[in-house]
Amino acid sequence: MSRSLLLPEPLQQRLQALRAAWAQRDARERRLVVLAAWVLGLFVLWSLAVQPAWRSLRDAPARIDGLDAQSQAMQLLAADVRELRATPPLPRTQASAALRAASERLGAQGRLTEQGERAVLALTDASGEQLRAWLAEVRAGARARPIEANLTRSDRGLSGTVVVGLGGS
Repeated sequence: MSRSLLLPEPLQQRLQALRAAWAQRDARERRLVVLAAWVLGLFVLWSLAVQPAWRSLRDAPARIDGLDAQSQAMQLLAADVRELRATPPLPRTQASAALRAASERLGAQGRLTEQGERAVLALTDASGEQLRAWLAEVRAGARARPIEANLTRSDRGLSGTVVVGLGGS
């Protein structure tokens, strides 16, 4: 079975025409065409295989450093979680007192309502810093954790509600 039998007739004719044109070229011209084909092939090989791998190797140290920093931050958060879980729950009266004390510092901008194992803080035009400080204080003092927040921002500050869970909720 010859190679020409494997190709359709129009392709065989085209291939014969190309072979005839190639044979008509002088040796110097054929060498230049072969050289150009090699240069083009090497460029394609570089563009598709070598350059992306080279770029990955070049960028890897910076990406590894970034991932290490993320990993360390996550490990710190995990340590905080373990510490909080190991802390025994506060008696309900002590947790309620800590919640009320933190809420009183908000003044007219915060109103606390306790509902069983949850407490709802209604905010009116409070600053982001006030909310952050309140959340930090109730987390540390009452061992409460945020469950839900429905807040809207206006020119005067934040308004809405923050629900925190007490004890094991």
